[in-house]
Parts: sequence; C-alpha cells; structure tokens
Amino acid sequence: MKKLKTEFPKNFMWGGAIAANQAEGAYLEDGKGLDISSGFANGIKHEHDIEIQKDKYYPTHDAIDFYHRYKEDLALMEEMNFNVFRTSINWSRIFPNGDDETPNEAGLKYYDDLFDEMIKRGMEPLITLSHYETPLNLVKKYGSWRNRKLIDFFLNYCETVFNRYKDKVKYWLTFNEINNMRRMPGGAGGIFFEEGENQQQVIYQASHHMFVANSLAIKRFREICPNSKIGCMLSLSNVYPHTCKPEDVFETMELRRRSLMFGDVMIRGYYPSYTARIWADEGVEVQMEPGDEELIRCYTCDFLGISYYRTSTHEYGQPFYGDTGGDQGTPNPYIEATPWGWQIDPLGLRFTLNELYDRYQIPLFVVENGLGQVDEIDDQGEIHDDYRIDYIKNHVKALKEAIKDGVDIMGYTYWGPIDIVSAGTGEMAKRYGFIYVDRDNEGKGTMDRKKKASFEWYADLVKNNGNNI
Repeated sequence: MKKLKTEFPKNFMWGGAIAANQAEGAYLEDGKGLDISSGFANGIKHEHDIEIQKDKYYPTHDAIDFYHRYKEDLALMEEMNFNVFRTSINWSRIFPNGDDETPNEAGLKYYDDLFDEMIKRGMEPLITLSHYETPLNLVKKYGSWRNRKLIDFFLNYCETVFNRYKDKVKYWLTFNEINNMRRMPGGAGGIFFEEGENQQQVIYQASHHMFVANSLAIKRFREICPNSKIGCMLSLSNVYPHTCKPEDVFETMELRRRSLMFGDVMIRGYYPSYTARIWADEGVEVQMEPGDEELIRCYTCDFLGISYYRTSTHEYGQPFYGDTGGDQGTPNPYIEATPWGWQIDPLGLRFTLNELYDRYQIPLFVVENGLGQVDEIDDQGEIHDDYRIDYIKNHVKALKEAIKDGVDIMGYTYWGPIDIVSAGTGEMAKRYGFIYVDRDNEGKGTMDRKKKASFEWYADLVKNNGNNI
C-alpha cells in the first residue's frame, strides 16, 4: 500500500505553457510555410480563410514576436524559477509544405537555439509536435487528416525532430487537445467540411488516422529517444449533470465519454466498446487498414497531459457544444465566471484528476490551466491582478489535494505565463500572463513587456515547490 503524500514531490515540474502559433509571429520568416493558424483572423471558433486576404488583420502573423524576443522572455521565466517550459514546434517551420522531401534547416536551427536557451536557464523543454499548426498545403492539397497520406508526412516530421533534438528534449506531446476534433476540427486537425459531407464520418475517420500516426510516432520515438517520455494531450475541463434527473446524469456521462474515448484509444490502446454505439448513431463507418488496431494496442502513451480551465453543466437534450475551454452547457449557479463566461472551479480540477487517474493509472501532467482576464494598468503603471493569484492559488491547492488522494502528477505549466494571442477568439485583450505585452486586438502597441503583481507571487510559489500555500 502506498503511503500518504502530503506535499509536492521534490522533482515536480513547475513552469508555463504557450504555443508557437500564438506567440512566435514571423509567420513567413526564414522559409516558414503557412499553417492553418495563419488563416484565422478571429480565432479557431470563427471562420477560416484558406487564402490569406491582403487587407485583413491576422493576429498570429506577428503575435507577440516571441520568435525574435525569446531570449528576453525566457529570462523572465527564469526569474520566476521555472524548471519546465512548454511550447510547440510549428510543423510548417520544419516542412513548409508538410510534404517536402527535406526539412528547412533555418527552422531546425531556430528550435535548436530556443531549446538551448531554455536549458541554459534551467528549464526542461516540454514540446508539442502539433498544436493547431497543420501546414496549410496539407489542407489544400490532401484534405488534411481525412487523407491517410498525412500519416507518412507526420511521421517524417516526427523522425526529423526526434533525431535533431533527442539530446535536448526529454518530454514530448503528440497532438494538442486531440479530442477537440469533436468540437473544433478546423483547429485540432485542419478539417474544413465540404457541402453535403457527413461531418461525423469525416471527424472520426480523420481521428483514426491521427491515432495511427500517434502510435507510429511513439514507435519511432522509443527507438530514437529510449530514455525520454512521450504523452498525449487532451482538453479535459469537466462537465456535471445540471440536476440529479437521471436523464441529465446519463447524457452527461455520454457527453464526457466523447472526450474520454480519445484517451482510451491512446492510453488503453483500443477503441472502447461504447464507440460502436456512437458510430452507429452518427452513421459513421471508419475505414481501417489491417494492422491498425494492433499498432494502436502496442504503442501507447507514457503520460497524459491535460488542459483544465473550467466546468460546466449539461441538461438532457442540449446539443453537445464546446470551445477551447471545454464542453459548454448551462451555467452552474454555484460558481463564478470570467468575463468570457468560463466558470472557475478549482474543486473540479481535483475531481478531474481523480477521475483520470482512476481510469488510466499513468502519470498526469496539467499542461494548461489559467485565467483569461481584462488587465488594467493603474496610474502608477502597475497591474494588480489579485484575481489571477487567487485563481492559481486555489487550483494549486486542488493539485495538492489530488496528490494526497494518491494521484501521480508530474507537473503544472500555467497557461500562458506571458500574454499571447487567444486561440479561440484571436484577441490580445483576453490576457493570461504574469507578463503584460503592450499589444491590442488591432495589433497596435510597442510589444514592451511588463511584470504584473502575479509575477513575483508565482516566482515565490515555484521557489517553495508549491508548499507555501
């Protein structure tokens, strides 16, 4: 029997998380190709321009210029005592078209330099291979992941970066929030529907191709990087039944299983039995090749990374709807909400961590958790974001309680430690950071960085390994 743990482990990883497409900018610099994020003028919740319009503002094109400013930004992360930093490799920096025969050396060199800087400043790189950054050419030429050819293109990309960075990166994630294929397939997989298509058929067929690609990547990873770890990443903000009415309870379970199915495949190694009912109800017939299911069974993930932002409630008969924050139903009258309607529920994080560890029995990593708010600079030029401090304090307390519950948690990377472009809405006004970036929704501003009150607070939290709250 395991002993009760009352504190964060000594090797717990503390840090922050961003995504290349939301921070780097330099969207065509040094040989980079277009990726799907380039065409979202208002975030992935809204329309996508398959052709970039010259007179239209796209916030990811410049973002916060992390591409050129990463050294000064990582110096600030070092001040906050980070021992891990999560970001993504933008696939189209390495293979501009996705199907190129040879990689772009300038892109590879950029990430070499970025990872060297992280390591120099005491941070383990935690790297996502595909974070809403599918090369646009793969969408236009092949229909993205609905086409099985993408498996080989992705594997070629993975092998390239595994070989290049095997001595620098010990922790990897394959597809960011892969279960958002069921909520936002345009962002999660570059899937944009044609008129008359059975959308569920396309989503599940594309997801199957991504599952096969995930397992093949893990197979090659274990050959190339035998001493490192690779995980999957899911959006797992939770949802409760709105009432104890049995129909509310049962349909909420069905809704939750739509997300957990992705974890079941990538961690347990097989499609759960309830999948057959879902596919039958949706008129889905997924085409598999011989050996697919055996491959998925043999090569599963080492750990589960999750994003957790909020909870919601579900009433029987409501459409299954969600966004970048998770499933969205009826507001919960017992908890408060942000200006964007995301309800703040620290106890829900503890509940979710227990739910997932009971189900999967592998290490968990909270790789996204954060508060988007409207931050104001006062007359003294300071930003007093006590609401952000309270949010993190209460969620970290929930983490500690989950550890006491016996949950194996590897680390916590706050989203995002510096203000970046919102994935869902394309806004800069929805600010998460400990570091303010002088940039507005129209792209105006100096890009200057400024510490908020939460900066020193989080630095102290990490310095004390979370045991000072």
